[in-house]
Amino acid sequence: MLERSRPRGSSAAAPGHQGRSVGRIRRPSLGERRSAPRPRSPARDRPPGGHPISRSGEPFQAPIVDEKVEEDQGGESGEVRILFWGTPDFAVPSLRALAEEGHDVVGVVTQPDRPSGRGRKLRVSAVKQVVLDEGYPVLTPERPRGESFMEGVRELAPDLSVVVAYGCILRREVLDLPPRGSINVHASLLPQLRGAAPINWAIVRGKKVTGVTVMRMVEEMDAGPILFQLEEPIGPHETASELTARLSEIGAQALVETLAMLQLGAIEEREQDYALATYAPKVNRATARVDWAVDAPAVANHVRGMDGVPGAWSLFGGEPVKLFRPEAQPGHPDGSLPGVVLRADPEGGLLVASGTGAVALGEVQPTGRRRMPASDWIRGRSVVEGDCFE
Repeated sequence: MLERSRPRGSSAAAPGHQGRSVGRIRRPSLGERRSAPRPRSPARDRPPGGHPISRSGEPFQAPIVDEKVEEDQGGESGEVRILFWGTPDFAVPSLRALAEEGHDVVGVVTQPDRPSGRGRKLRVSAVKQVVLDEGYPVLTPERPRGESFMEGVRELAPDLSVVVAYGCILRREVLDLPPRGSINVHASLLPQLRGAAPINWAIVRGKKVTGVTVMRMVEEMDAGPILFQLEEPIGPHETASELTARLSEIGAQALVETLAMLQLGAIEEREQDYALATYAPKVNRATARVDWAVDAPAVANHVRGMDGVPGAWSLFGGEPVKLFRPEAQPGHPDGSLPGVVLRADPEGGLLVASGTGAVALGEVQPTGRRRMPASDWIRGRSVVEGDCFE
């Protein structure tokens, strides 16, 4: 069933907004934490950020847009009716960017409210919160299928679906319903890291570079033709949470650039090379458990890559402890078993042996407790050398 939310207060991005608003897409620098918005230049007044990848592998050169010529050639800037699909925080910058660039967002599809937290109270998705603020029509199906849902989509009459971390595989009849099909923003350089958790696995696998891909959607997961890519380095200490926030903004920029070029007919779609495809399966609690038998850099990558949800963890004294701020260090005394505490000093910190080398941990979070400096935990838990993580 189609819901129509009421905007709370005035908004320049309200439904029905026509024309071109000033873009506010800013690429955060590597390792930068999210902060209050700053003024940003319109997308059409600057070249694409990052390192766009063309078919030949050379940096992509964005077309120079002459507004008068675009109008004479029947350009449809701001006139394509877009149905947006998205759920988590990662999708929010893309939704806001569409409105800020003057695109006609006719509705939003997001996951239903889910129980969350200790009280298991229903909580709206990050995207639905934007819907409540801005007043977009919204669909929240348990599964995006069935005649009732399809009729709700037809009622919105979209020309194009834009999908950003929606959280459910879409069937062909859904993808093909808009006349211009469906496109997706994916947080990797496809065909690498297809799947649900590309950001986590990029860090866990020790990659130095990742990025975002805008692709045309097909039924097979993350296998559609590539429209546009932006390449980004991964910082040596960057966590999955930090990289997710950064790529969400870069993905919004890539989406806006892609739509502009599609409207100009300036994109040559290219098929993915299946021989190069790798996969990034969904992460869960079992996946997030630390294996101390691997080398120190791999342990550190795992802790950074599982940061946030679900969070890297290990058993200590039979109780789960989440681990943060890892630092791989070379060498440790011969005969030290993986997981053994080599140093537990409130001043010198926490150092744990791995298969090769050792890992210093800056912060921990015991079950039912807040996240804290490792030094505080050492004092309170009376951790000593020779204790063991499992």
